[in-house]
Amino acid sequence: MNNLLITGTDTDVGKTFVTIALASYWHKYQLNSSLGLFKLMQTGQGDWELYQELFGNLDSVEVVKPLTFEAPLAPPIAAELAGKKIDLAAVWHSLTSLSQKQDLVLIEALGGLGSPVTYEMTVGNIAAEWRLPTVLVVPVKLGAIAQAVANVALARSLKIDLRGIILSCISPLNNFTELEQLAPRNLIESLTRTSILGILPYIQDLRDRNKLATLASGWDVELILPSTKLLSK
Repeated sequence: MNNLLITGTDTDVGKTFVTIALASYWHKYQLNSSLGLFKLMQTGQGDWELYQELFGNLDSVEVVKPLTFEAPLAPPIAAELAGKKIDLAAVWHSLTSLSQKQDLVLIEALGGLGSPVTYEMTVGNIAAEWRLPTVLVVPVKLGAIAQAVANVALARSLKIDLRGIILSCISPLNNFTELEQLAPRNLIESLTRTSILGILPYIQDLRDRNKLATLASGWDVELILPSTKLLSK
């Protein structure tokens, strides 16, 4: 299966933005190739609705969310408040079905690698047990180095197929020097022994798919995406 999990160090670090950029790249450059957008599970509202708005009208793209809970909380808590149980078997079945139909499936996780999915499983456990190639989104802010080190260490302990790191600018930066001070590329790569595969600048208009596709084309896309035959850009 050609799946890619986009996870992060925490909530609100840019996972959705990175997912949209990769989806925009795939739709623009991978002609005649189909794409699935899969929200592992959604608590509250936002991500799935945005995917549906941007890609739902495209014949080659299918947007799926197998589980939804109204409360914007950790899934075990949100499920309890709704009087429901989290059926991971149903999520796996939905993902497998989508993967069999689409050339690539981008899976957006919730929270970070250590975020709970059930009382027994974290996002990291899902990535490991389901053997999902993974990209880690690290926000450009004070503390980025420690967050990157801790999450890569967790990924390595779980034997996750971590493709690399995407740095996400979650707020406007004054210059490149500020980026290097908050999230120094060489230091992060040295401490984590993991490559930084791209940088997503701060973007206000997430609906400009063409711009996002161009940005993603500057990343090491061949290393990010699963072993799928890529067309030349």
